[in-house]
Amino acid sequence: MTFQIHGLPRAAYADLIGLSDAELAARGAVRMTAETPHSFPCRVGLRDLEPGETAILLNHIHQPADTPFHASHAIFVGERSSEADPGPGEVPEVMARRPLSIRAFDSDGMMIDADITDGAGAGGLIERLLADDRAAYADIHYARRGCWAGRAVRPNQRPPRPA
Repeated sequence: MTFQIHGLPRAAYADLIGLSDAELAARGAVRMTAETPHSFPCRVGLRDLEPGETAILLNHIHQPADTPFHASHAIFVGERSSEADPGPGEVPEVMARRPLSIRAFDSDGMMIDADITDGAGAGGLIERLLADDRAAYADIHYARRGCWAGRAVRPNQRPPRPA
């Protein structure tokens, strides 16, 4: 068994790109510029932004189910990032370099299992969590700040998209 990790679709954020700072603020978002390497992990490109690149920091509902696990958190969307498409079994470098919390959910949005790992162990943990027949997907979070990083599903399965 293997898995495939998905980020967010660029089209979901196209209306934010190019807005003024005041327009972003009216939507509860902020434009920021990466100043140091590995400080702004983009959820569309599944990559760290380079110093000097800009991102929109916004709240993202990653667990929209009407359950006790309904959740949102801040994410970065790089203004110039293109959509990532990692291959089956591939853990993007942006995740592999960070400690992760990975949480398996059933199709009703109820958490059925979870664990933490250093990024290098992410592939094995995702496979273990998705081996449970009840698991519909696994959400990946950056453990230090707790923000949503991506979603893993079985190969050839489209992920339930976060809102």
